[in-house]
Amino acid sequence: MRINRHYLGPFLRGTLCLILAIFLFDVMGAIVKFLSAAYPAQQLSLFRNLFGLAPSLLVLFLARDWHAAGRPLKIRQWRLGLLRGGFVAVAQFCFYTALGNMAFATATTLAFAGPLLITALSVPILRHRVGIWRWSAVALGFVGVVMVMQPGRVAFGGYAILPVIAAFGYALTSVTVNLFDKSVPSALVNLYGTGGALIGACVVVLSSGAYVTVASADDWFWLILMGLVGGCAVLALVTAYRMTAPSSLAPFEYVGIPISFAIGWVIFNEAPFERLWPGALLIVAGGLLIVWRQHHNARHKVDP
Repeated sequence: MRINRHYLGPFLRGTLCLILAIFLFDVMGAIVKFLSAAYPAQQLSLFRNLFGLAPSLLVLFLARDWHAAGRPLKIRQWRLGLLRGGFVAVAQFCFYTALGNMAFATATTLAFAGPLLITALSVPILRHRVGIWRWSAVALGFVGVVMVMQPGRVAFGGYAILPVIAAFGYALTSVTVNLFDKSVPSALVNLYGTGGALIGACVVVLSSGAYVTVASADDWFWLILMGLVGGCAVLALVTAYRMTAPSSLAPFEYVGIPISFAIGWVIFNEAPFERLWPGALLIVAGGLLIVWRQHHNARHKVDP
């Protein structure tokens, strides 16, 4: 009996894409927090989605298969594509508001309820069977998150609930990406999602009147960079979750916790690394448990 590389390969590639996406999301979050002192969350969401269209457009333009198929832009599940954008718009507004009013490490750590929600949502939406090993790995990682959070010192009300709402919105977008036809390029899926989020952000800005004139060329640079980094992050995330089951990748989102703590410490001088222990150990253990289980499953699948 030999390892089915077609089974294990997509999981490993998906994991690498996910880790890249999480890193880019943390970088984008740091830019959002920096800009939130001058611009409201609604406006940041608008620019994030406007400039975030560029990476998907570029990747789609460079895709030979898309050109060979006649450059189709309409997809069968276009309504779902735009609906995912609505989920993103709500999640962005909640998360960006939290970043502007909370410590960077605290807001991002609270948002890491997402992996648990992804695993839970995979069961009713995708009809995935999540075994005891993956449930245990996600639970172990979530316990680590709670230990890092030290909830006894955090007021779970007001702004603190916003990252959790954002995590639910992002989890919905991650799980539903598997509902698209496999023939649809990931860049096109992301284009619909970002376009839907842009429409949602425009509606929120127009209805709230929350818009501040961009003050300088430096601010334009950071706004554009925020959108480009965020667009690349979502594209990597969509690619990752289309490669393998979301419940298998979800625990690896916890890699973003030490990254966010490092960014908060270096840039905002607010990350107490002593809070990482022993929670970070449990987070890593959850990820390693998933890796072991995937390898074990691959060994028991025989190539035809």
